[in-house]
Amino acid sequence: MPTPPAQPTGELRREQLLNAADRVVQREGPGASMNAIAAEAGITKPILYRHFGDRNGLIGALTERHTSGLLAAVRAALNEPLERRDRVEHVLDTYLAAIESRPQVYRLLTHPEAGDPTGAGSALAPALRQIAEEITKAVQTQVDLGADGPLLSETWGRAVTGMVLAAGDWWLEQRPCPRARMVQALADLLWGRLAAAGDLPGAVAAAQPAPPPAEEPAGEPAAEQSPRTG
Repeated sequence: MPTPPAQPTGELRREQLLNAADRVVQREGPGASMNAIAAEAGITKPILYRHFGDRNGLIGALTERHTSGLLAAVRAALNEPLERRDRVEHVLDTYLAAIESRPQVYRLLTHPEAGDPTGAGSALAPALRQIAEEITKAVQTQVDLGADGPLLSETWGRAVTGMVLAAGDWWLEQRPCPRARMVQALADLLWGRLAAAGDLPGAVAAAQPAPPPAEEPAGEPAAEQSPRTG
């Protein structure tokens, strides 16, 4: 008698249901229903409720999944060993690439449907505060801003996050240019004061290319070394 296939663990099953929810939201947008998500997962709606409680619980789980990934990506980008201008562009591109890859999920987290009782739409706020703190920390530890460093780094962390959020929202909706051009435009706006400041000791250093191997003079082959004799 064949052995029945093993059933997924609770954690694995939850991940499978979140994958199904992601696919439905990507197709149908922020208004995706629990019925559609349950059908996508091949289960009944009561089973979906058993895992997440209600739609609020499902939205919360999706929020945690996507914002934790975004935070990790931004944190890694801020610590890449790049020249400062390249690092600025890399961080901007990381954020824009994330919202571009799942635009409907982004809209679910930032723009609720009219009359949506779940509270979706402010779900990204905690992650944005954390991103602002990460930028603040990076500026404080990497850029020499003199006596005004604490004030400027806190101000810039929040201002940059708000600017990129608003600009990214507009860019995703209107698509006025390729992502690379949008990154360049935002970096140009940020670059003036950053370009003038020096590095603090211990700042993330740009990776230096390895020096090329020394070349032998043309026409003079390297002398062979003879073995040493006693």
